[in-house]
Amino acid sequence: MTLLQLKYIVKIVECGSMNEASHALYVSQPALSSSVKELENELGIEIFTRSSQGIALTVDGAEFLTYARQVLDQADLLEERYKHAKPRKQLCQVSTQHYMFAVEAFVEMINSIKSDEYEFTIRETRTRDIINQVANMQSEIGIIYLSDFNKNVIGKLLREKHLEFHPLFRAPLHVFISRDNPLAAKKIITMEDLKPYPFIQYEQGEEGSFYFYEEAVWPEYSPKQINVTDRATILNFIIGLNGYTVCTGIDNGDLNNEKIVTVPLDTDETMLVGWITNERSKLSKAAETYLTKLKSVVADHGYKLIDWE
Repeated sequence: MTLLQLKYIVKIVECGSMNEASHALYVSQPALSSSVKELENELGIEIFTRSSQGIALTVDGAEFLTYARQVLDQADLLEERYKHAKPRKQLCQVSTQHYMFAVEAFVEMINSIKSDEYEFTIRETRTRDIINQVANMQSEIGIIYLSDFNKNVIGKLLREKHLEFHPLFRAPLHVFISRDNPLAAKKIITMEDLKPYPFIQYEQGEEGSFYFYEEAVWPEYSPKQINVTDRATILNFIIGLNGYTVCTGIDNGDLNNEKIVTVPLDTDETMLVGWITNERSKLSKAAETYLTKLKSVVADHGYKLIDWE
């Protein structure tokens, strides 16, 4: 076993495919595949499963990846101490539902990092993709919510994929609407009030179901419904089409307070927002910093934190 082979394994996981990893490493794909196969034979385990859809870590592979990263970190410390080499770039990958506070914390994390080199990734994506990306260790952290409606289904899926949910805060539901909407002056809004307006929700793909919706509640029937994939679009539709969506109520500069307001929704339902991690992995220092910033941002917005320790 060599450090180079360990670097190969880590890069394959980061890239998500053997082909992309070979380009990033400037190594031919046959040579990369051969090196991985030699390592698997030496250790007597299968690190990756291979199929027409690509590759994925096995249970043994996920455990091996944790140790490989620790060894590489220690090797970097040795080189830095005795060769005065630059430390390895700091890495952190986060997958999240479409929460502005998650992005705000990501910005604060990057600003706090004292490193000449880093490579960070944040993905605002579908609920099922978040779960799969953390399970496959493409992301260290995933940010999702649980509700009374979805907690059994989502919880079962998390357990099956060896993921842990850490509660962050509980949010009463709010409606995002245009400041020009006649409902904007109300202190609380009902679903009945919203019937005349377009309901805008995040699209979850063909495999999506009610349990994976980012909106904790939705109208029983909406004659006007728009599905979108990104946060900028949903905000533009709220303004341009006088639509609405349901979310936590946390806003920041991205919300454009001159044109959009949040109003409490008349419901007993809440969102238990938290972060998920792979129980087989150890978080990087950058990921730990991100969680600290995430906690700080949520608290700054006036929400009571739930201790996850």
